[in-house]
Amino acid sequence: MAAPKFTFIDLFAGIGGIRKGFEHIGGKCVFTSEWDKFARITYAANHGENEEDIAGDIWSVPLDVIPDHDVLVGGFPCQPFSLAGVSKKNAMGRTHGFACDAQGTLFFRIAEILKEKRPGAFMLENVKNLISHNKGHTFRVIQHVLEKELGYHISWKVIDGKRWTPQHRERIYIVGFREDVGFEWPNESAWPEPGSVKLGSILEPEATVDPKYILTDRLWDYLQAYRDKHTNAGNGFGCSVVTRDETTRTLSARYHKDGSEILVHRGRSLNPRRLTPRECARLMGFEDDFALPVSDTQLYRQFGNSVVVPAVKAVAKAMEPYLKKALKNGKASGVARTMEKPAVILKGTPNLPSRAVKIPVVV
Repeated sequence: MAAPKFTFIDLFAGIGGIRKGFEHIGGKCVFTSEWDKFARITYAANHGENEEDIAGDIWSVPLDVIPDHDVLVGGFPCQPFSLAGVSKKNAMGRTHGFACDAQGTLFFRIAEILKEKRPGAFMLENVKNLISHNKGHTFRVIQHVLEKELGYHISWKVIDGKRWTPQHRERIYIVGFREDVGFEWPNESAWPEPGSVKLGSILEPEATVDPKYILTDRLWDYLQAYRDKHTNAGNGFGCSVVTRDETTRTLSARYHKDGSEILVHRGRSLNPRRLTPRECARLMGFEDDFALPVSDTQLYRQFGNSVVVPAVKAVAKAMEPYLKKALKNGKASGVARTMEKPAVILKGTPNLPSRAVKIPVVV
């Protein structure tokens, strides 16, 4: 086996979609954190890890336990940053850093790790609405922290997964380098045309699909009545029946409830059906050798929370030549490289209960 080109850590890892993208360009994962126990089962089954070696709540992991690494990657939840006290500090001319603006959020923990470990690069993934979340304040804080306080050179881009899979799924990818390596995004013409992949390409043969995925008469009647009610009132509704020649809406973690956001058309006189878990895996760009070791309910949640793997591979591929520049003066082994860290004063990790508070996530 060839030696890894670089090392990376996988935060808020889910089932490892981002990991696949960075392994694709020769990286080696040296640390994983994921709080959901069912996601850890799926992750372990597919990435050669022991489940007990996957860290849970990232707040509970001391910074000195996290290994040195070349690249940090993660898809973090979008949380509102508190505005309390910020305007007052501005008015009084007092400085305030991410220890004030972002304290208590999972981005705060990312910032702490970046400050402590100083990896050569990072890639963060989030929902498109991060840009406008909380009237743009959330994204402004993130940019300020990463650029002004931590000294990284960042670039971001919204990418739609329907370039690679038959699903409209827009996500923002934030790329950062410790050194100014002149990173530029590739011309989009190098990527597949949006919508070129159709739903039929990921569907299982209809004769092999378990009838349990077909909507009952009662549920289908309810969804149609509910859709008509909202249509007549001028409101949108998430019930969407898709043919083989179309692309789908965004698969969400709520898909296990009734599947109404993506229903497969089976014929004019036939009730539609949900996607199977394997079809959801394909919709996210996972190969057919990806193991499905947990219940359908958990799998629907996991794929709805995951990333479009080919999109991440494209981002990783775009970063690859610049990673070589960023790491040329250091060993691609995660060994810490000496450099002066920016003068950011942190007040310590908040003493938060381990996932006891429900995180508001923008979808």
